[in-house]
Amino acid sequence: MTITAADVVPLTQARANLSELADQVKAGAEKIITKNGESYVALIDAERLDYYHRLERERIHLVLIDEVEQGLADVAAGRVRDAREALASLGQVNRRTAGARRKTR
Repeated sequence: MTITAADVVPLTQARANLSELADQVKAGAEKIITKNGESYVALIDAERLDYYHRLERERIHLVLIDEVEQGLADVAAGRVRDAREALASLGQVNRRTAGARRKTR
């Protein structure tokens, strides 16, 4: 959906015309509410927001599937480490990082 100049509304105007803006949004428009000339919030239909959230969850699932496929390919190719050794080395890195942070404060 293309946002036009009419879809950009200052916060003071949005306060005064909220009911009208809500009707426009329910009819399919999306509004950008500005504050001090900067984008502040968006006004969108609740069903569309739910749709956006479902899309994001689906994207996360696809990313996880890709990561699982990469992990299985790593196992098949023999690119593996013992879990205890990997966790221990991560703990050492975390302790070194924490120590370095303390020295810089």
